[in-house]
Amino acid sequence: MIKPIAKLQLLDVVAIKEDLPNHNLLAGQVGTIVEFLASEVYEVEFSDDDGQTYAMLPLHRSQLLKLK
Repeated sequence: MIKPIAKLQLLDVVAIKEDLPNHNLLAGQVGTIVEFLASEVYEVEFSDDDGQTYAMLPLHRSQLLKLK
């Protein structure tokens, strides 16, 4: 049985499933959903330990893994 993909919500913590070399991001890096842009497209913010944003970009649901 295939498990349905969990619905994503504002402020959910997610990890990216693939390397995004154009943005200097590697698979597994953790970000936060900060905005809904379109169906299945989310603005994801990536921040360092001090809370400074180092990347923010639109990503499709298929590129994201929801973390608990």
